[in-house]
Amino acid sequence: MTSSVAPTPDHFEKLATFYLGRQYDPRSRKLLDELLLYDAKDLCTHALCVGMTGSGKTGLCLSMLEEAAIDGIPAICVDPKGDLANLMLAFPDLRAADFLPWLDAGEASRKGMDLNQFAQHTAQKWKHGLAEWGQTPDRVARFQDAAEVSIFTPGSNIGLPLTVLKNFDAPPAEVIGNAEAMGERVTAAASGLLTLLGEQADPLTSRKHILISSILDHCWRAGRNVTVEELIGMISNPPVSRIGVLDLETFMSASERSALAMLLNNLLASPAFASWLQGETLSIDRLLYTPSGRPRISVLSIAHLSDRERMFFVTILLNEVLSWMRTQSGTHSLRAILYMDEIAGYFPPVANPPSKPPMLTLLKQARAFGLGVALATQNPVDLDYKGLSNIGTWFLGRLQTERDKARVLEGLESVAVQSGSLFQRSEMDRLLAGLGPRQFLMNNVHEDAPTVFQTRWALSFLAGPLSRDQISTLMSDQKPTAEVPADAGDSESAESSPSTVAGSRPVVPSGIAEGFLQTDHADRTERQAVYRPALLASGSLHYVRASLDLDLWVDARRLLSCEGGVPASEWEASVPLNAEATWQEEPEATFGFADLPDELRSATRVKAVTRAFRDYLYRHHPLTVYRSPALKQSAPPGVSEEQARSFFRQPARERLDLETEKLRELIATKIARLESKMDTANRRIDRETEQYEAAQRSWLVSLGSSVLGAFMGRKWASRTNVSRMSTAARGASRAAQQKGDIARAEEALDDLQQEREDLEKELLEEIEQLGDRWDVSHLELEPVVIRPRKSDLKVSQPLILWTC
Repeated sequence: MTSSVAPTPDHFEKLATFYLGRQYDPRSRKLLDELLLYDAKDLCTHALCVGMTGSGKTGLCLSMLEEAAIDGIPAICVDPKGDLANLMLAFPDLRAADFLPWLDAGEASRKGMDLNQFAQHTAQKWKHGLAEWGQTPDRVARFQDAAEVSIFTPGSNIGLPLTVLKNFDAPPAEVIGNAEAMGERVTAAASGLLTLLGEQADPLTSRKHILISSILDHCWRAGRNVTVEELIGMISNPPVSRIGVLDLETFMSASERSALAMLLNNLLASPAFASWLQGETLSIDRLLYTPSGRPRISVLSIAHLSDRERMFFVTILLNEVLSWMRTQSGTHSLRAILYMDEIAGYFPPVANPPSKPPMLTLLKQARAFGLGVALATQNPVDLDYKGLSNIGTWFLGRLQTERDKARVLEGLESVAVQSGSLFQRSEMDRLLAGLGPRQFLMNNVHEDAPTVFQTRWALSFLAGPLSRDQISTLMSDQKPTAEVPADAGDSESAESSPSTVAGSRPVVPSGIAEGFLQTDHADRTERQAVYRPALLASGSLHYVRASLDLDLWVDARRLLSCEGGVPASEWEASVPLNAEATWQEEPEATFGFADLPDELRSATRVKAVTRAFRDYLYRHHPLTVYRSPALKQSAPPGVSEEQARSFFRQPARERLDLETEKLRELIATKIARLESKMDTANRRIDRETEQYEAAQRSWLVSLGSSVLGAFMGRKWASRTNVSRMSTAARGASRAAQQKGDIARAEEALDDLQQEREDLEKELLEEIEQLGDRWDVSHLELEPVVIRPRKSDLKVSQPLILWTC
C-alpha cells in the first residue's frame, strides 16, 4: 500500500456491504483513501471476475465470500483446482504454528529459510497485511464464527463424500407445473448421465437421450423418485409403451435397450465408481445451512474428477440449484451465492454442453429470487458473452493477451447495450492496460462509472491449491469418527446387558400387537443376535394459535426400552423413534429373544402404560414459535432460536435494503434541493463578482481621470475635476459594497456546502443505525410457547416392538 492511512472497522463494517479494497488512481499510480464498498444486493444481478494467473483473482473472490459469510449469507462454491479450500485456513491467533502445516518446504528453501523460520515470516507478513487494511485478528475470528466452511468431494471420501447417484428425485411441484422448467430439468438429467457414460448425445436426435428423458419425465410427473438401479431396470423394460408416435420396439429394440442398461450397470458395478454411491445425498438446503441453521460455505471440490465426471456433477448441481430456486419466494435482497471458479468449458461460446442451459437460466432468472451467481475465469476467450450480458458486475484484472482484452471489451460493450448505458471503449482499453497485480477495474451497472481499485488483504491464508491429504486433514473434524449403527431412537440407546440370555420367543398378551425392528447391524459372527423388548407408542398433537395463524398437526413416536422391566419414570426414559425406522411382522429366524418383563405380560398393564403416554405428550411436547415484533413475522414452529434467526436473516435483509433505499431517496431529495440552492449561490457569486469588477473598473477610470486633470492644472477643468473625484469616491464605495456582497454570497455557499456535508454524514450514521437495527443477531425474538390441545390429543394402540 502506498497510502499511510489505514481504514478502521467503522469505515467498512456495515451490514449488506462487502469491503473489497480501496480505490486506486491509475494516472498517479496511488492508492486512494476511498474504500471500495460493494452493495450486497448488487450481486443479485451476478458478477464475473476475469484475470490471468497472478492477477489476484483468487484473493478477490475469496474476499467476497468472506464478506458474505460475515454478513450471514451462505454460499455454494464449485472448486476445480483446490484454491477455495483456503477458506478453512483462517487463523485468528496468527501464530507461526498455524501456518506451518500449509507451507511448501521448497518455497522456504528458495527464500533461504527452514520451515519454522518461513512460518514465522509468513505469520508476520499476514499480521502486517491485515493491519494495513484495517483488519484485526478479531475480524478473522468473526469470519470463522459466522459460517461453517465444509469441503465436499463428490465421488470421493477425501472430504465429506457427496453423492448424486443414489437417486434422481422428482423435482418440486413448482418445476413439474412449469413445462419449460420441467423440460430443462429432464434434458439436463439425461444429458449429464449420458456424459458420465462417455456419450455426447444430442437431446433432439439421440434415441438414448430421448428414451431416458421419457422415462424420467413419466416417473417425475407421477411424483416418483427414481434410483439408479430402478432406472437400469426401466431402460430394459420402460414404463411407457410409446415414444412420440412410435411404439417402443420400433423406436428402440429390446437388444439396444439392454445394451444401454448394461452400459449403465457396468459403470455402477465398477469398484472404481463405488465412491460415487457413498455420502450425503445432494441437498441445496443442506449445502447452504447446517442442521442447526448456521450459514455454510460449501466448497464442492472436483479437482480429483475426470472431465466427464466434472461435467456430470456440475450439470446435476446446477439443476438442483434451479429446482431449489423455484421453491423460494421472490426478493431483491441477496439470499445466497453460487460461486463457480474456472467457468470456461462449462459456458463456451459455440458448443452446448449439458451444463450451459441451466447456467443460462440461472443468469436470466436467479436475480428475482435473491440468488447471486458469481463466476471466475482466466480464459475470457472461451466464454459465451451473449449469455454473460446478463451479468451486472464485471471485475477485470490483468489479462494475458490482446485477444483476451478484445473479448472482454466486446463483452462489456454487450452489457452496455443490454443496460442502455454509455460505453467508452478507448477509456476502458486504457484502464485495462494499466492494471497491476491485485488491481481490478469494476464495471457495475448500478454505478455511474467504472472504478479501479486494489483488493484488500484476505482474511484466509492463501496457501494455493491444497492437496488431497491436506483436504482430508482439514475435514477430519467434520467427518464421523466411526460408522454408528442406526439406533431405534435419535438419542443414545439403553445399554444392553452383557448377561442377557437368548431364549425362545415369549408370548405377548392377547390383543397386543408386536413387531420386529429391522436392522442391518446385528453381529451374527461372534454371538447370536437377540431381540429385546420395548414399548412403542404413537400420538398426534394438534397445535393451534390464531394470532400466529398456526394450525398444525405433529406426529410423535417414542420407544421405551423395557428389557429390565418398565422404568419407574415410564415415558420420561423413552427416546424418539427415527422416522425411517420400519418393522416387520415376523422375526428373523436366527435371532434369539430376551425375556418379556411381567408388566408387558398383562394387556391391562400395557394399555395403562400407553395411556400415560398421552399425559407425557401434553406435558413434555410444547411447541415453541419464535416471533419477531420488528418484522411482524414468525419463524417456522419448532425450530431453535438459532434456526429462527437464520430464518429471519432474509426478511431482515430485505427490510434493511428497503429502509436504506428510502433513506437514501429522502437524503438525495434534500441534497438535490441544496444543490439547487448552491447553483443559485454560485450564480449570485458570479453576478456579484462581475458587478464588483465593473464597479472597480469604473472607479479606477474615474480616479485616473481626476488625477490626470489635477496634473494638467487648468482652471477651467477644476470644477470638472472635483466632479470626477466625487464620482471616483462613489465608485470606490460601490466596489467595496460589491466586494462585501461577494463575501456574503460566498459565506452563504459555505453554509450550504456544510449543510450538504452534514446531510451526507447523517446518511452514513443512519445507515449504520439501520444495519444495527436489522442485524439478525440483535433482533429481539419473542418465544411463544404453545401446548397441544388436550382434547385433540390422539394416541394409537400400543405395540410391543422387539429391538436388537
